[in-house]
Amino acid sequence: LAGRVYGRRWLVLLLFSLLGFAQGLVWNTWGPIQNSARLAFGFSGWDIALLVFWGPIGFAPCFFFMWLMDKKGLRVTVLLTSSLMVLGAGLRCVPVSDLEIRKKLIHGGQLLNGLAGPTVMNAAPFLSTTWFSPDERATATAIASLLNYLGAAGAFLVGPLVVPSPNGTSHLLLVSQSNTEHIKDRIEAVLYAEFGMVSLIFSAALAYFPSRPPFPPSVAAASQRLSYRRSFCRLLSNFRFLMIALAYAIPLGVFSGWSGVLDLILTPVHVSQVDAGWIGFWSIVGGCVVGIAMARFADFIRGMLKFILLLLLSGATLASTWFTLTCLTSVTHLPLTTATLYTSCILLGIFLNSSVPIFFELFVETVYPVPEGITCGVVTFLSNVFMGVLLFFLTFYHTEFSWFNWCLPGSCLLSLLLILCFRESYDRLYLDVVVSV
Repeated sequence: LAGRVYGRRWLVLLLFSLLGFAQGLVWNTWGPIQNSARLAFGFSGWDIALLVFWGPIGFAPCFFFMWLMDKKGLRVTVLLTSSLMVLGAGLRCVPVSDLEIRKKLIHGGQLLNGLAGPTVMNAAPFLSTTWFSPDERATATAIASLLNYLGAAGAFLVGPLVVPSPNGTSHLLLVSQSNTEHIKDRIEAVLYAEFGMVSLIFSAALAYFPSRPPFPPSVAAASQRLSYRRSFCRLLSNFRFLMIALAYAIPLGVFSGWSGVLDLILTPVHVSQVDAGWIGFWSIVGGCVVGIAMARFADFIRGMLKFILLLLLSGATLASTWFTLTCLTSVTHLPLTTATLYTSCILLGIFLNSSVPIFFELFVETVYPVPEGITCGVVTFLSNVFMGVLLFFLTFYHTEFSWFNWCLPGSCLLSLLLILCFRESYDRLYLDVVVSV
């Protein structure tokens, strides 16, 4: 039984990737323009933190979306997800003059957008198995999973380029009324543009987004999968899966929490908000480019996923150690310059972000025939738990950040050791290569 691939698989991948891009962009709207948003809408520091935190909170119904994907397929899941995003982006645009109501609507909009997170972050391996041949799968997974990160990176550019920062941020009371109105208008323009973009993607998915192709592209895509309940039993009793799940969830959870408050961490070492934004932007963009290149390499040379992960996590351990020691310049006497901070942060982002699709492929290979959506859902849920725990500790210990910086190399090293001890197997690939021959 040879599989069959269709040209329209690229259109399906494009639509799904754009949905992920838009979700990341909307989620990260407020962080890069926080000073302007405080002035225009009267947000407090707590509001800004909560607007970002709605993303991880949106993962609460993660298991419902995994069940939906398993039972009803991609089309129903994608349409439900994109309709939540349209509703969320629309709520943020409702022109109410009362600022308190307006704030509540914006928070509600961010929560609805957060609820789209489980689908855009977990469905990539499911989509690549359903539509793509074995020698394109890792590449498709990388594109579909990394464009969500690229959307978040895009917000670092879009916000500050469109929305002016308040003149003399420290003297908010002195800013004239007309300047406040101008800033508010520019933020409104960003919100309307994002609403338009999300609506357009929803309309396209409604018009054309099939659940699966007429014929499956590979033996693995056509094969019977385990039921929802049996999948969970299989995952939780598989020691090898739990090992590699922790190897993914700990460093990526820590890194997500750390990069979310990068501005806070870099302020004591005199790095401006603009520089912190650029560091965040380039580390994500670099990670996306390297991640897709690595996945393409993995498609050409099959069975090399563990080796690629060892390389990436060794790099991440070195880069994070360099960054942490640089921040302790009074002890280590390492040169603390903008160049060294940029380089170490961007390298760290590249190594960690580009490992995501490689991890996803390895999970699916390790626990096949557990459905892809369920496997990746459990793992991203775990990484959100680690991120939440770290940010929870940060609320108590936020006067000094060296402990927080040390969490990075510690988590990367732990992950590296887990991967070293991990014995890889390629059950899905074996099925495709041997049975299809």
